[in-house]
Amino acid sequence: MRWSTQTVDTAQPTDASAPELFGVRGLVRTVRTPEFAGMAFHEVLAKSALNKVPAASNMPFNWTVNPFRGCSHACVYCFARSTHRYLDLDTGADFDSQVIVKVNIADVLRAEVAKPRWGHDLVALGTNTDPYQRAEGRYSLMPGIISALAEHGTPMSILTKGTLLRRDLPLLEDAATAVPVDISMSIAIFDDDLQQRVEPGTPTTAARLATVRAAADRGFKVTAFLMPILPYLTDSIDHLETAVAALKDAGATRVIYGALHLRPGAREWFLAWIDREYPHLGSAYRSMYARSSYAPADYRAWLARRVAGVLARHGLDATPDPDEPAGRRLTGGSRQPAPGAPALAAQGLEPQPTLF
Repeated sequence: MRWSTQTVDTAQPTDASAPELFGVRGLVRTVRTPEFAGMAFHEVLAKSALNKVPAASNMPFNWTVNPFRGCSHACVYCFARSTHRYLDLDTGADFDSQVIVKVNIADVLRAEVAKPRWGHDLVALGTNTDPYQRAEGRYSLMPGIISALAEHGTPMSILTKGTLLRRDLPLLEDAATAVPVDISMSIAIFDDDLQQRVEPGTPTTAARLATVRAAADRGFKVTAFLMPILPYLTDSIDHLETAVAALKDAGATRVIYGALHLRPGAREWFLAWIDREYPHLGSAYRSMYARSSYAPADYRAWLARRVAGVLARHGLDATPDPDEPAGRRLTGGSRQPAPGAPALAAQGLEPQPTLF
């Protein structure tokens, strides 16, 4: 059945004076289709494309572009879930199934980066929701975004779990002749059953590794995001060795790693998932994240040493998660902490678990 026939039409506006949806102005139409059962895509006309990153952020970029809000990847840990609250939608099922699509984003972006005052700073894509989630196959927003940035001298970085990136590799290769282009692939789970339960809407790990190889074969130095590392689920030596060996073989040149964050919105959804899937770990996770959205400092220091050792054995560059609070990033050191905090040992859980 054709996408165009599966619609619930509103007025068909020509500008952002269109009706308001969930606090977002510019609604064009809502699309539902059997291809995406249980999902709704709310097409809107955006007034702006570039988002300024707050000055207090630890991020190594100042500008982002997000063609979607909400994500069909449905990763249970996704930190961006909280952003759906601004739309009066919930951070759980609504985030996975009610997706805002900025259908005019390429044209708006082109106008913004064409302005004389634009500073040609790096623009990051994929920092909130994935620009190559499945709906991109229908909307094809990324080619226009890539072209707009490249044609106006603007470097770009792309972080994705989506194998649809391969469609745009020729375009990105052309763009890289004009501006710096950085490509990163997020691949955190190297157990197929666990990966499909944690990230049910994403491509398989094997498909993502093949995408890394495809990009590397075109000359890109691909960064792999080995994150989030899930305490007691993906932090074993066996899992990390499997992961890093596969990333190296696929052609990744650098690995950014970090332990799970559980911010409000994601926290509630993830803990409910843990209670269903791994009830014996529920109290351990609540202990670890009782005081912070970040894993305990001792655990992060232990994990940093463990990951650094594995990466060194495979000759890959390592970078800790840049999103950890300033002044608290841990890359190891001489201390010998008890990973996961003493409360976990008191519950009878192994401090260095191997569940695979």
